[in-house]
Amino acid sequence: MTVSIRPIDPVSRPFFGGEVSGIDITRPLTHDEAAAIEKGMDQFGVLVFHGQQFTDEAQLAFSRNFGALEEASGDLNWGKARRLDSPLVNDISNLGLQNEVLARDSRRRLFSLGNRLWHSDSSFKAVPAKYSLLSARSIPSAGGNTEFADMRTAYDTLDEDTKKECEDLVCEHSQIYSRSMLGFTEFTDDELVRFKPVRQRLVRTHPSTGRKSLFLASHAGAIVGWPIPEARAFLRDLNEHATQRKFVYAHVWKQWDLVMWDNRATMHRARPFDPKEVRDMHRTTVACERSTMAEAA
Repeated sequence: MTVSIRPIDPVSRPFFGGEVSGIDITRPLTHDEAAAIEKGMDQFGVLVFHGQQFTDEAQLAFSRNFGALEEASGDLNWGKARRLDSPLVNDISNLGLQNEVLARDSRRRLFSLGNRLWHSDSSFKAVPAKYSLLSARSIPSAGGNTEFADMRTAYDTLDEDTKKECEDLVCEHSQIYSRSMLGFTEFTDDELVRFKPVRQRLVRTHPSTGRKSLFLASHAGAIVGWPIPEARAFLRDLNEHATQRKFVYAHVWKQWDLVMWDNRATMHRARPFDPKEVRDMHRTTVACERSTMAEAA
């Protein structure tokens, strides 16, 4: 069979969100198959693959078709004992070292609630993420969806004055800021160093398609050269514009779904679920080749 990609919602969002069939991505890909998936990413921004029973090793192998992989250094428990063996696999779960459900007041769980805010993966790193690949190993009986916002359309639909205002702006991104929005403010000295703000361009141009998009995230807490209150008010307005429901695809997970998205063209957020139930998701992340500052230069 050949790779087939169709719009998930051909009426409301014909160019955002694609469903892939005709391929088993748990096995090695041919060059043409990988190229077809990358072309689909350029078009749809988000791709959904159903029924892909990944191991971490197979997920890593699939992800390497698209570039070098990030280490999971944004995790709160980075450098400490981890539930997952590979440092290249992010543990996006509510499980502890012995696969027990984390207590509701667990520090790691409270930090992870930041995933419920709109964000782009690794925008808090100097070189942010290209693709994220999230595998649903175990899902709750209800809730826990992931929503995706099309940042290309968000940019396209700005008025011309706002586009000009955004064009050369540089933002500072940090998990310290995004977590503080939820009242999580107690960081160790090591975490304060590891999560120190980095600079990112507000407007990006996609290297394959040439389309511009807004590079927003809850991690963005400042605009270089602007007073903080004015910057945050401006960024809040942009986020409200970018996450209008008409720009958003909500993915309802099935076990063994793999969803892949382009962080250069989207934002996303997780939705709530019963904290007593298991939600076990494994994420691999393909890094961009260079920083957004270097891209613009």
